[in-house]
Amino acid sequence: MKKLNVGLVGCGFMGRAHSNAHRKVGNFFDLEYQPVLKAICDFNEERAKSHAARWGFESVETDWKKLIARDDIDLIDICLPNNAHAEVAIAAAKAGKMIICEKPLARDGKEAEGMVKAIEKAKVPNFVSFNYRRVPAVTLAKRLIEEGRLGRIFHYRAKFLQDWTISKDVPQGGDALWRLDVKAAGSGVTGDLLAHCIDTALWLNGSIEKVNAMTETFVKERVHQLTGKVQKVGIDDACAVLARFANGSLATFESTRYARGHKALYTFEINGEHASIAWDLHDLHRLAYFDHRDEGKLRGWRSIHVTDHGGDHPYMDKWWVPGLQIGFEHSFVHQLADFLEGLASGKAARPTFRDALETQYVCDAILHSAKTGRWEKVKTV
Repeated sequence: MKKLNVGLVGCGFMGRAHSNAHRKVGNFFDLEYQPVLKAICDFNEERAKSHAARWGFESVETDWKKLIARDDIDLIDICLPNNAHAEVAIAAAKAGKMIICEKPLARDGKEAEGMVKAIEKAKVPNFVSFNYRRVPAVTLAKRLIEEGRLGRIFHYRAKFLQDWTISKDVPQGGDALWRLDVKAAGSGVTGDLLAHCIDTALWLNGSIEKVNAMTETFVKERVHQLTGKVQKVGIDDACAVLARFANGSLATFESTRYARGHKALYTFEINGEHASIAWDLHDLHRLAYFDHRDEGKLRGWRSIHVTDHGGDHPYMDKWWVPGLQIGFEHSFVHQLADFLEGLASGKAARPTFRDALETQYVCDAILHSAKTGRWEKVKTV
């Protein structure tokens, strides 16, 4: 087994999710590469030391440039706010490091293009953490589509709903609330929530050609945590999109942080000429399936409990016995396992930086359409 020394940048929510994956992946998957938690990096030294102690990192850095310069680091795992992705990734690529980057790839397409250029020039393994692809039920949906079970696709609809920013007293900026600061995030729910829906849609149903969107910022001003001043809010609080795929199917997408009662409701449904499938993050181990070719008296929606072994259900043979479900954190383990298997086989795990650039272009077109009020073509990768 080959050791792969990991330098992880960022101790927040995603830093925890990625640390957990690095620790667990070798326990459940038979891999040629074994991650070693070599160093954790955060500008706050006390926070970095606490994270290192909890997760088992061997060392601490407070400057990501020093981390990248270390000869004993093979992989840079970026779990930082969006505005830091490009600088760290480009520097890591120039240093010849493998890179995993949290989503979205960047704040906009132009920024992402520079990252893709640097990665491909350096020819280093790279991966973007759109983790919902690796939920077993979602991966099963991909297999069913590829097998032709749905036939021609007519409709794709997805939504990602939250409610945590409704109060006007919620500030913007700083460590915990950088997602509400346009300079740090680039956009609001479009880049944070809808990007997940878009990535999954591109993976399941192919390229999106054009979009028509509207966005809204319901609270126009918020106190900035770093300055204490009331500042204009530059992000989108809600987004609604019409879209057309290259295969001719139609789509609707919705994302918001103003849907009272929803903390993380991500759902999608796909309707084809023969069958339909639907998935709900709140019940992530189940895939709903309807096949019109079933015998009439038995025809109806069925709920597939995606926990079986023997290769029928993706990833599940690595975990417990059939019938016992897994959760959100396992998607990060699965994507890391796929990345490490890609290193061994020479076949890159996806989405790569270039794949994530396509999602960025769709998000750009959505935000542009919201400003112009017109249908906008999506830039091709």
